[in-house]
Amino acid sequence: MTKESTLLKAGERIDELPAVGIKIIQSDQVFAFSLDAVILSHFVRSNHRHQLKIVDLCAGNGAVGLFLHEKLGGHFTEVEIQPRLADMARRSITLNGLDDRYRVVTDDLANVYQEVPKDSADIVVCNPPYFTNLPQSEKNPNPYLAVARHEIKTNLSTVVNRMSGLLKMNGHGYLVHRPSRLAEILEKLAAARLVAKRLQFIHPRMGRDANMVVIEAIKDGKPGGLKVNAPLIVHQGQGYSPAVKEMLYG
Repeated sequence: MTKESTLLKAGERIDELPAVGIKIIQSDQVFAFSLDAVILSHFVRSNHRHQLKIVDLCAGNGAVGLFLHEKLGGHFTEVEIQPRLADMARRSITLNGLDDRYRVVTDDLANVYQEVPKDSADIVVCNPPYFTNLPQSEKNPNPYLAVARHEIKTNLSTVVNRMSGLLKMNGHGYLVHRPSRLAEILEKLAAARLVAKRLQFIHPRMGRDANMVVIEAIKDGKPGGLKVNAPLIVHQGQGYSPAVKEMLYG
């Protein structure tokens, strides 16, 4: 019996992101990472100069944090409220032999200061739920996916507040979200002492409107100086664009 088979539970599979040499335990029954996790991890700046403290909020099955294992030196804390997803993240960490660098906290991110002290993190990343939780909102019938996509268990205000609270002065926060909420995001970041310094719009195809945006902010950074990267085009012809192929396959 292989190590992989002993770590898998019913309805699960192992997917790989060849570009970073990471295997992730997934399940369509509850959750599987998508391209936004790959794009967010790719957007994060490399840093091996220090033994960093990194926190991944709304970690799901741990994909974003694990995809950063080569780019960032230091220790990762993955925070995920759904126990089944947190369990998948723990087993993916073991699968990749990274138990010494990662730990998973199963809790509401609102309680994160009980596990990670305020003003102690160098980097905080988050792939949060994108959609507000309104009574008329059409939600996925799968409760795991509904929580991952809608602000049922947390919301943008709490995400931004905890991101700022965790970060040291001049620490870096990274977020992926929907462009339709960009004005709200930038307003909340600024109110929480997070100065947006870099963003990039993600377009499904050339000539199509952006459907994702990734943002880098610095806690107590100098005002101004926002850089907008060239747009990322996801699809070209019948497949992925060269830029996205490189993210996926190296």
